Amino acid sequence: MSSQWERLLKNRGVWLGSFTQFSPRGEFIKDTPTEIKLEGLNEDKTIRLTVTRLGQDSPPHINEFTYLNRSIFLFEEGHFSKGNLQFSPFSTFGAEFGFCKEDRRLRMVQLFDKNSIFEQATLIREFRENTSKQEKPPLSLNQLIGEWQGEAITLYPDWREPEKYATKLILEEKGNQVKQTITTPHLEFTSTAQVENNALTFSETGQQIRCLLLPDGASLTVPLKITHRQPFFLECGWLVESNQRLRIIRRYDETGAWQNVTLVTEFKQS
Repeated sequence: MSSQWERLLKNRGVWLGSFTQFSPRGEFIKDTPTEIKLEGLNEDKTIRLTVTRLGQDSPPHINEFTYLNRSIFLFEEGHFSKGNLQFSPFSTFGAEFGFCKEDRRLRMVQLFDKNSIFEQATLIREFRENTSKQEKPPLSLNQLIGEWQGEAITLYPDWREPEKYATKLILEEKGNQVKQTITTPHLEFTSTAQVENNALTFSETGQQIRCLLLPDGASLTVPLKITHRQPFFLECGWLVESNQRLRIIRRYDETGAWQNVTLVTEFKQS
């Protein structure tokens, strides 16, 4: 099994892309072209990250580090999740998710304001330098409808043994609603969402949960408002093939403490 450091180095390279901001309703706000360079120095004992916003006068942002803190956890393939270890009311809160597959990366930042209300998402679509910039179509509801079977792996902040288990997700369309059934060894849960354009809103849990279908096969799922003393999760998904989807889920408990992060690799059943 590779180390967290080795997994981050799987993201090395020069990545050309853009930071695209969306509102909580899934509306486009603005797009900023970017160049990200991640390189290993001193025989890979140091990692340097250079972020350049193209077409702007501001200088590149350079960050060098020799260790990783507990705010970021990476999976074997180089996929990762990064964010606050503790949610607390009256302060800004957020998380970043990242997928790395061959010459493509897809990342997303989800931000909440000081009132714990979902403020905006930034979708980051990246292509390795000197490769084809062919991105995937915007995610559609029709692509998701059906049965998905997969495997989940959960990483814990106390470094206990990762947990692996089977998953099943069924999505059924009924008029302007979608019924979702999730089955794992730990739970079986059914919920229904109202569909409006590219936004699905679930409201059975007492929390309003918003799922946005975004460009490049991306999706996000967040509470519209984080309720104090109520557990919650943040999720980012990426449809990497018509029948394969990756999802990363970051869970917090009722005290606001980060519990774990899960990678689901699932396949659509024909």
